[in-house]
Amino acid sequence: MAFNFGAPSGTSGTTAAPAAPAGGFGGFGTTSTTAGSAFSFSAPTNTGTTGLFGGTQNKGFGFGTGFGTTTGTSTGLGTGLGTGLGFGGFNTQQQQQQTTLGGLFSQPTQAPAQSNQLINTASALSAPTLLGDERDAILAKWNQLQAFWGTGKGYFNNNIPPVEFTQENPFCRFKAVGYSCMPNNKDEDGLVVLVFNKKETDIRSQQQQLVESLHKVLGGNQTLTVNVEGIKTLPDDQTEVVIYVIERSPNGTSRRVPATTLYAHFEQTNIKTQLQQLGVTLSMTRTELSPAQIKQLLQNPPAGVDPIIWEQAKVDNPDSEKLIPVPMVGFKELLRRLKVQDQMTKQHQTRLDIISEDIGELQKNQTTTMAKIAQYKRKLMDLSHRTLQVLIKQEIQRKSGYAIQADEEQLRVQLDTIQCELNAPTQFKGRLNELMSQIRMQNHFGAVKSEERYYIDADLLREIKQHLKQQQEGLSHLISIIKDDLEDIKLVEHGLNETIHIRGGVFS
Repeated sequence: MAFNFGAPSGTSGTTAAPAAPAGGFGGFGTTSTTAGSAFSFSAPTNTGTTGLFGGTQNKGFGFGTGFGTTTGTSTGLGTGLGTGLGFGGFNTQQQQQQTTLGGLFSQPTQAPAQSNQLINTASALSAPTLLGDERDAILAKWNQLQAFWGTGKGYFNNNIPPVEFTQENPFCRFKAVGYSCMPNNKDEDGLVVLVFNKKETDIRSQQQQLVESLHKVLGGNQTLTVNVEGIKTLPDDQTEVVIYVIERSPNGTSRRVPATTLYAHFEQTNIKTQLQQLGVTLSMTRTELSPAQIKQLLQNPPAGVDPIIWEQAKVDNPDSEKLIPVPMVGFKELLRRLKVQDQMTKQHQTRLDIISEDIGELQKNQTTTMAKIAQYKRKLMDLSHRTLQVLIKQEIQRKSGYAIQADEEQLRVQLDTIQCELNAPTQFKGRLNELMSQIRMQNHFGAVKSEERYYIDADLLREIKQHLKQQQEGLSHLISIIKDDLEDIKLVEHGLNETIHIRGGVFS
């Protein structure tokens, strides 16, 4: 980045210069300035910048800690609570609706950063006169490095205090553009977000006490009812609670208190103190942006952001209907978004796990139901057959003693014809036999193929071979024993025969 400081003409600091961008990296202001790479010094003629979050200094744009801050006089719920609320006590004649992003479109124009601050910053970055020699050039480079980093102090003159460099300065390089989801709730929905410095488990366990405490903060009016819309975990052990208030009129009708009205009441000093005692660190409305507000946000790049980068961010927006680009300044903002993303990822994973468990339970129920249906079908078929048998026996008993009627004879002829067709070799019976043969062959081939797909492990095959070998050896041993026994039996038999012959010769 080049810094070109115009040469003064005559008196120092009297040259005319275009308006310079605001020194803070702030909101989408209404400053009519000319962004450029060159700076000349004179009394700037800035028309003023409207800060995004209602502060004097612009602290960056984000859908986080800055939502809902407003300036000026806020009328609404506080006035009605003192005089007794009827249906419409929530400031139905309030002056002007506040917007979702706090004082972005409703707060008065505030004074811009002093021109001397910009002049001092430019002097510290390009032409310091602290030492009066060539070391000032090194000091200028050091100041530029600090400005790019967004930290440190820039010394440039012995008689002027140093410039404090922060990450909000327009020269800081640690800036990026992300995307945030735009709320889609209307002001009539009355949704207000309260961020508690407590864990979600503590909030849920004390939800009823919390509702009662918020009702007391609203004055304890019996016509008001505090309701919790949702509870969500945030990083750093914080919890987001979304509430809305319902007001009931004496005639029985009810309505939700508008979000801007309820928020204006929470922003009163005494009410805000009571909320802080309950652990509330931040309150904001959750309402959608109007098309005019979105157009103004997109057309005016934030202070310190290159318009080219801002235009590219708008082009790269993955869903322009639901997402809006927001600048990220410094590592703290990047870390905050990373923590929020991790938290949302955990919540999504938890929800997916719950859905997976529900699907598994449903699958089990479906399997059980299908088994019961099949069982009931079989039972129904059995009952149908039994009922048919009963009807046949009853019909036989009823027709006993009667001659066969004409329709029964016709039905008997039809049944005989069907039976003959089924028994014909070339008709259905032959085809059924052929199909049965093909099915048996397929089953046989399938069994053969299935057997071919199996194989035996080498170690198991070795053990089987060893076992069969031992069996074979045992059988061989048994065979040899049997052979020996047979030979002995033959010898015994031969001896007996000889004895018989000898005895026969003696007696003869």
